[in-house]
Amino acid sequence: MNVSLTIELEKWVQSKVESGMYTSASEVIREGLRLLKDQDALKAIRLAELGREIQQGIDSGESTPLNMDEIIELAKQQRQTRESP
Repeated sequence: MNVSLTIELEKWVQSKVESGMYTSASEVIREGLRLLKDQDALKAIRLAELGREIQQGIDSGESTPLNMDEIIELAKQQRQTRESP
């Protein structure tokens, strides 16, 4: 398989080889492809997780409106309870 790279990428690959981190351009490209494969797998996992979370939200039922006055009153009561000896 032959792969064409832009001049910029070719220089970058060559710099990796010259740095001693890799022994050949092929090794640099293989490492890049392994990372891309891992990234694709991670994206698939995240997408599946998002799908589960969406379904969990759907399965939780209809939403109910929040009553901010009730929430504030409950918070005040909880604070008073914590502060009482």
